[in-house]
Amino acid sequence: MVSYDRLWKLLVDKKLNRTELAASCKISRNTIARMGRNEPVNIDVLERICIELDCELDDVVEIKL
Repeated sequence: MVSYDRLWKLLVDKKLNRTELAASCKISRNTIARMGRNEPVNIDVLERICIELDCELDDVVEIKL
């Protein structure tokens, strides 16, 4: 199972909301909604988020077994 809880916490720390993240990373609202439901998304999306937030992949996503 994929969890984006780390991403949501990071957004709070950086004082950003999901809409601002979507706009700055050019991600659709549908993709943000999928992430909100902890559904997998394309690695390209995660890469853009990491670049925009200047962080590593494990700062935004966690794989739970």
